[in-house]
Amino acid sequence: MNAIEQAGILAISTRLLRLSEQLRRDGLLIYKEHGIEFEPKWFPVIYTLHIKPLLSVVEIANEIGYSHPSTISLLKEMEKQKLVQSKKDKTDERKRLLQLTAKGRLLVEQMKPVWAIMVDAITELISTQNNLMQAIIEVEGQVQQQGFFQRALAISKKQDR
Repeated sequence: MNAIEQAGILAISTRLLRLSEQLRRDGLLIYKEHGIEFEPKWFPVIYTLHIKPLLSVVEIANEIGYSHPSTISLLKEMEKQKLVQSKKDKTDERKRLLQLTAKGRLLVEQMKPVWAIMVDAITELISTQNNLMQAIIEVEGQVQQQGFFQRALAISKKQDR
């Protein structure tokens, strides 16, 4: 047992990050195996714009749950790759609206069969006694009700009494 495993629940974010990085690395290999040049970190943006074809930067950030600066950084990378393009909003000149380019839409069509394979593989992985996806959904709901920081603060205040 390594130190992180010994830390138990204290290292949950490290363990989730480690798992996430492994899934991302394997995702990259899966795309390459199918002849698709794609960075898994772009997935939330490309999938969101596939489902909701025209969104502002703020709307994309809200959809994917990333900060505004992180979303802008991803969008810049994807614009360089000519996967997304922006245009000015006709009603608000300050607002940029983003959409997939023809290249981005073609890429999505190429990825759809690969996504089906990924869904099957991930379903196998998480089909354990304690279904990971269900647990994530439950924990995300708990965090929305009261975050980790707020919970720790409340516990700290109780202990100070």
